[in-house]
Amino acid sequence: MIVLTVQNLQKAFGGNQVLKDVSLTLQDRQRMGLVGVNGCGKTTLLRILAGLETPDGGSVSYARDVRVGYMEQQYAVQGDVTVFDELKSVYEPVFVMEEKLRALEQEMARADEGTLKRLGDTYARLSDAFEKADGYGWRSSIFGVLSGLGFTKEQHDQPARLLSGGELTRLSLAKLLLQKPDLLLLDEPTNHLDLSALDWLENYLNEYRGTLLVVSHDRYFLDHVCTHVTELLLGTAEQYAGNYSAYMSQRAERFEIRMRAWEQQQKLIAREEAIIARYKSFNREKSIKAAESREKRLEKIERLDKPQDERQVRFRFEAKRRTGDDVLIIKDLQKSFGDRTLFSGVNLHLRAGDRVALLGPNGIGKSTLLKCLVGQEAPDGGTVRWGANVDTGYYDQKQESLHGDKTVLDEVWDAFPRLEQSQVRSALGLFLFTGEDVFMPIRTLSGGEKGRVALTKLMLKKDNLLLLDEPTNHLDMDSREVLEDALENFEGTILAVSHDRYFINRFASRVAVLTEEGVREYLGNFDDYQQKLKWEQSQQGYDPRFSEMTRTEAGKEKKKLRLAKEQLKALRDGVKRAEEAVAQAEAALAAQEALMAKAEIYANPEKAAAAAKEYQRLKAAQAAAYADWERAEEALLDGENA
Repeated sequence: MIVLTVQNLQKAFGGNQVLKDVSLTLQDRQRMGLVGVNGCGKTTLLRILAGLETPDGGSVSYARDVRVGYMEQQYAVQGDVTVFDELKSVYEPVFVMEEKLRALEQEMARADEGTLKRLGDTYARLSDAFEKADGYGWRSSIFGVLSGLGFTKEQHDQPARLLSGGELTRLSLAKLLLQKPDLLLLDEPTNHLDLSALDWLENYLNEYRGTLLVVSHDRYFLDHVCTHVTELLLGTAEQYAGNYSAYMSQRAERFEIRMRAWEQQQKLIAREEAIIARYKSFNREKSIKAAESREKRLEKIERLDKPQDERQVRFRFEAKRRTGDDVLIIKDLQKSFGDRTLFSGVNLHLRAGDRVALLGPNGIGKSTLLKCLVGQEAPDGGTVRWGANVDTGYYDQKQESLHGDKTVLDEVWDAFPRLEQSQVRSALGLFLFTGEDVFMPIRTLSGGEKGRVALTKLMLKKDNLLLLDEPTNHLDMDSREVLEDALENFEGTILAVSHDRYFINRFASRVAVLTEEGVREYLGNFDDYQQKLKWEQSQQGYDPRFSEMTRTEAGKEKKKLRLAKEQLKALRDGVKRAEEAVAQAEAALAAQEALMAKAEIYANPEKAAAAAKEYQRLKAAQAAAYADWERAEEALLDGENA
């Protein structure tokens, strides 16, 4: 079944025609990624589909009774409502149904035999609707979504207005997922999610029974979630079957086929025009008629447009000299801010040609570690030893080294005064700064444009060690692909902080995970790291901290760990039993409501009274089961955080 049809959609802002002729269809259960360069109109298209923008032309039509849910990148809450209550508001229709059920129960208790059948039928229909609307499990659904998206138990009762921007985005996503619309429109849903939350969201969406249209720069997410991809290109849309990797392959093939067809047609046209010109040169009636005949035939040819691609960054990294085998040796590095220790005992050895991805939870100090290496921060302890002939290039994700009042040209030229202006402009041209663009002040640039200025300077430095802090942030997907190609051909050494899992898979041969106690290393890329991490977690009693302990110390620690695991297992078993008790209480209550929906029970006043009494008992048992479950969940959370 077709859920959504878009035909010949157009939208302009001033003189900028963002959407020229966009058409697409979305089938039921499809999970479609919407991709394209920054500024191509992806968010505009979603807002039109959500009814928040009006198109200048074309049409949008949905299948009958399709419920559409849209998640914007910005989200605000009103008043002092708590996080839990903000999500609880999703279930207002459920609470209204519950009140109607209670009112019907009272009516049925007083009704005569003539109206009892009608009330019983209404009660049965409403009970079914109540169950389908998650009337019995709404608390469980809220807790599950909050936990999956990384909200702690303490945050449940926190005023939602006190959340950070990233947390508000996650709250918006949680609210939308609980609404379970038939069609989800998501704009950058992976922003502000850590790895565990990303994994949860990917699993959730893969099991989601509705349809999905998602804008995302997270290529790993698109690879693992999407079944189809639509690219917005030069104001039009083109659809592809498969995930992001399949789209990239098909896209290249389609472009080559179109280019070959255009080139062949151009050769045909040129050959025909040459023959026509030769016939005309004879200046005879017969040859002129032949030329006119060929001209008419040529006019009837449907001319192919030359295939066009959005402008892409084109560059490569080079190293002006080679390093020795040892590039960087870090020993017992530590850093604190006040009473808070970011990291300690950091040991890392980079050798020539290493490509290391530095991972770790938000706030652990990954960016601070890079700043310690380049001298922008002073470590509190430990040593940093550089190898021979090491030239360090640093890419700062915040671009704090750029000067806001300088032009793009001056920012780069001042860093490389020995270059001719033409050389600087040629380098900037590789990063799409052409013509008057080079005279724009840095402060007026977007995040992606500032990133391209920083990459221009990094390319011109020709350093042999690149320290990169989130280099793919703010870059469109084509620019990310080009950056990865440039790093793949780079002969030097790379240490990069990144949350971009696709990027890590492309460049890394080693993963270093920063923790408060130091660094844990894994050979391979992100997928290899994930597999090894799952294997470690499956091994009973495994803990890398034991590797440098004596056997006695390791034995004591393992015993503590076993006791802690046993306690956690008991707490998890308690939660499981509590969940089962809740399910049993809900089932018993539902069965009793079904019994009370039958008209014949009210023919006997004693049976009706007994049924009502039993219902109240089951209702109290359900409330007690929920209370036990919440206490068990709280005890488990305390145990996990101990």
